[in-house]
Amino acid sequence: MAISTIQKLTSQIHRLPPVSYHILTRSSAILSSSKKVADRIVKLFAIDPEGQKREVVGLAGHSLLRALTNSGLIDPASHRLEEIDACSAECEVNIAQEWLEKLPPRTYDEEYVLVRNSSGRILNKHSRLGCQVVLTPQLQGMVVAVPEPKPWDIP
Repeated sequence: MAISTIQKLTSQIHRLPPVSYHILTRSSAILSSSKKVADRIVKLFAIDPEGQKREVVGLAGHSLLRALTNSGLIDPASHRLEEIDACSAECEVNIAQEWLEKLPPRTYDEEYVLVRNSSGRILNKHSRLGCQVVLTPQLQGMVVAVPEPKPWDIP
């Protein structure tokens, strides 16, 4: 019985296309269906803790946190992961009023993390976690304020 099973598997393996062919056709299909990087660029503006307006460039599909980190506005070491389960709200930003309606509402998890880390202050409707805001072309020109680092973030 074991020999007949092995023979069946061997005959099935020989009918499969070579691995390199499968990889090439799959990767070329992915490349042809994806947009050029230039088409994915989303330019936004961030007000830094000193009050200076800075242009930030991100890619559609990436998080706001990633764009702010790449521009040097948020220390990458202050936010370990882009998963909300490990979030401690170091990536909290304030979104300008006119952009709030273009974002999906906060999830229950995002709301929970913001409230948990609010340190007794009243949470405002502009507060969002940068790790939970996904950039889209509709957010081109969005304005966000990056607050000062929390006291435990300062070296």
